[in-house]
Amino acid sequence: MQLNGSEIIIECLKEQKVDTIFGYPGGTILNVYDALYKHQSEIKHVLTSHEQGASHAADGYARATGKVGVCMATSGPGATNLVTGIATAYMDSIPLVAITANVAKPALGKDSFQEIDIAGVTMPITKHNYIVKNVEDIADTIREAFYIAASGRPGPVLVDITKDATAGVCEYTPVEPKKIERKTETICDCSVDAAIELIKEAKKPFIYIGGGVIAAAANEELAEFVKKVNAPVCDSLMGKGAFDNNDELYTGMIGMHGTKASNFGVSKCDLLIAIGARFSDRVTGNASKFANNAKIIHIDVDAAEINKNVKTDVSIIGDAKEVLARINAKLDSQDHAEWIAEVKEMKEKFPLSYNQDALTGPYVIEKIYEATKGEAVITTEVGQHQMWAAQFYKYKEPRTLISSGGLGTMGYGLGASIGAKIARPDKKVINIAGDGCFRMNMNEIATAVRYNVPIVQVVINNHVLGMVRQWQTLFYGQRYSNTILNDAVDFVKLAEAMGAKAYRITSKDEVDSVLAEALNQDVPVVIECQIAEDDKVFPMVAPGGAIAEAFDAKDLENK
Repeated sequence: MQLNGSEIIIECLKEQKVDTIFGYPGGTILNVYDALYKHQSEIKHVLTSHEQGASHAADGYARATGKVGVCMATSGPGATNLVTGIATAYMDSIPLVAITANVAKPALGKDSFQEIDIAGVTMPITKHNYIVKNVEDIADTIREAFYIAASGRPGPVLVDITKDATAGVCEYTPVEPKKIERKTETICDCSVDAAIELIKEAKKPFIYIGGGVIAAAANEELAEFVKKVNAPVCDSLMGKGAFDNNDELYTGMIGMHGTKASNFGVSKCDLLIAIGARFSDRVTGNASKFANNAKIIHIDVDAAEINKNVKTDVSIIGDAKEVLARINAKLDSQDHAEWIAEVKEMKEKFPLSYNQDALTGPYVIEKIYEATKGEAVITTEVGQHQMWAAQFYKYKEPRTLISSGGLGTMGYGLGASIGAKIARPDKKVINIAGDGCFRMNMNEIATAVRYNVPIVQVVINNHVLGMVRQWQTLFYGQRYSNTILNDAVDFVKLAEAMGAKAYRITSKDEVDSVLAEALNQDVPVVIECQIAEDDKVFPMVAPGGAIAEAFDAKDLENK
């Protein structure tokens, strides 16, 4: 059938079973929005307050479901406003397709109104990108973009289409989407056998899991593997929920703000098994001092991650679900009772703690966990509140913590919570923010109200940029350069002005009743929790330090 380019785009999205798009229209993409208007009963479009909100919402949708998230924007500033969201998805390996329109082909390269080389801009932060100048190329490009975004190690793909291509006409033939196959051809039996031998020889194994386990939907295989190895388990921020945080073998997050049990345990182990993790600097601290007593097995779908940050003894390249299944089939159950008892003793000796006498971020997080029974989807911004959400909420299932790990994007969580709630209407979705982060993209509360997306936005308000202030306190002689936000901004009034329900909490005894009421609302809710400006996240590893040197408030007092 003969269709114009814009109609072909919509038909290809329907082929890919896309049900929701997040975006913002403008001049060059008008043809696409006109075609979308005719299919609004099949594809829901969410008009965000800002294009960055659209990219974060598409990312949150993808993280909550495992499906490819989709966002759209016009040329020039519309396209560049997507960049932070695309980079966020890239750093955390999130499948995303961003569709932008550009000026007509004859106007390219002439500094035309709202022209930008968005393909050039995003080349370093996409898995792949395209500029499509001919209508005949649109269908195959869209199909390929979705395949690339979802296959192997997932990631964002950008498709930029000139306006004349969206108006041109050509023949369109529907095509079934290419099936995504798990990456197994790189799995070497000799490497699997070598890993099993190291596991059998180990006296003190430790398992470190990352977001790749969630991307591969390998949580069941992981649970079986943990039982067979009989070893303690830690996770990265991206790996949270891949292994039940209530399990007795779980020791908490590893790294800069990881638990002492995880950091000290990994430093003492004789075998570290890393699955779907990339040994980021926030995990390893000083890489030259990381797990020096251990041999290392690294399982990852991306060969580029092997030996990039930490040298390994055995590596297995391939889909984590398939790799673990193959190991489980061959591995006999191991017994490491003494080692587990030693790690359990560390857990008891070094529990997470906080000031029990005042309203604090950790207290609020614990109360959210109690109120939701651990069944909610938690999204976060970036900073102290993010680390408290990682430390004090127990994640039982994959895709229940949605947070910007690699890029550390302030302003991410609110848009992501909207995408997650639209994707998972059956779940309570709570975004936990600091006041600094909330200021960045709080206009998306208006989006939540417009579409009546009943998220709960919690603002942990300490009137400062808390994590930066923590560093200034500990490492910069308490010189608080541009981190104090103690002004007259009233978040409750702002939320109400945008149409949301709003509450303010100033003491511990208000938390239970406000949370109970907020979680029973069927409208967007903002809860401001006012805490002290100098509350800190502990434990902590100093920049350049080894994770074996993690310290907390008591350690500072004893110095």
